[in-house]
Amino acid sequence: MKILGISGSGRPDGITSEVVKEILHASGLEYEYISLSGKRINGCLGCLMCVEDNICKQQDDWNEIGRKMLQSEAIVFGAPTYYGVINALGQACMERTFCFRHRERFLLSGKLGVAVGVDGGDSQGNRSSVTDYIQRVMQSNMMAMAGVVYANGYDQCYSCGYGENCAAGGVVEKHGFIEKILPEHCPPRLVEQARPLFLARKVGKMLGNIIRNS
Repeated sequence: MKILGISGSGRPDGITSEVVKEILHASGLEYEYISLSGKRINGCLGCLMCVEDNICKQQDDWNEIGRKMLQSEAIVFGAPTYYGVINALGQACMERTFCFRHRERFLLSGKLGVAVGVDGGDSQGNRSSVTDYIQRVMQSNMMAMAGVVYANGYDQCYSCGYGENCAAGGVVEKHGFIEKILPEHCPPRLVEQARPLFLARKVGKMLGNIIRNS
């Protein structure tokens, strides 16, 4: 496996997964895709039982993901924003890589990294608090950043079943009180987001070429 793609979203088929898959496909290389949806991943406990051998001693679904990280040449990691920060599932997965960097070993060093953030972002649509966090963790593991991709997300209020009439939700905030949520009310899927789609394909192609020529 050359590239490992991970969607940290709790949704198996949301925008985050679409962006990660687009990058993997554009690379033209062998890859494996993992969704964290439905997986049990605890946060780092700070127990320090990994100090001697750089192996996390917690036993949950992260252990196999960690092994795949070590086997890959590049990691594409994407996550959505919840309350302005990376979602808990995505953060738990990333912070567990703390076990790889004890005693100056840095087991992920030299691997290429791509950060994918799905949220509101800034006015230029090219960064978010999520991508900032993912980059920070990757760089603390001495990984080399190969790209950053941002995309607009899909508000949960559009699929909860009550969004059209919920005064606290995103649908009413954007469209007012409506009788029914129609396709034209819904946020765009990745294929409808020209800039993010272009960036995903661009970063994926460059990632593939870097690995092929290394």
